Amino acid sequence: MALAQKGDKVKIDYTGTLEDGTVFDSTLESECSDDCCDSDGCDDDCDCESDDCGCGCESGPMELTIGERQLLPQIDDALIGMAPGEKKTIRIPAAEAFGEYDEERVFTVTRNHLPEDLTPSVGDELVLANDDEEELGVAVIEVTDDSVTFDANHPLAGEDLSFEVTLLEIL
Repeated sequence: MALAQKGDKVKIDYTGTLEDGTVFDSTLESECSDDCCDSDGCDDDCDCESDDCGCGCESGPMELTIGERQLLPQIDDALIGMAPGEKKTIRIPAAEAFGEYDEERVFTVTRNHLPEDLTPSVGDELVLANDDEEELGVAVIEVTDDSVTFDANHPLAGEDLSFEVTLLEIL
């Protein structure tokens, strides 16, 4: 039986969970717990992007080439030597995944420094740009009449991650 190696194109299923068991990403629809996913992938109220509905769930098995780092490098490394049908659990500490949560990446901007037509709500994800057109992805965490507080940490920063990965086939 062939074993997966670097450079092989493979098809996998995976489910990513936090320490408390919360599913944050999965190729398995049965694992998708966000209300914006339905049996067709997204419901009409979801802000869909590409093949995934933006709610943390892919639509079916994922194809990737081992070594091209399409997922976290620890997953690529774990796939090497796996046989089709084999399942592995990979645990990735926060520091090796999306980093530790950094309070210095939380900042407040007064409304007079924001576009007049911007009406942010807590939970909105935005891309801010400075005068040099450098972009920064942020989440809105607080809104007042005078200011908006943004968090530029990755949403999974500070989280230890677990991935259950099944190698379905070597293509």
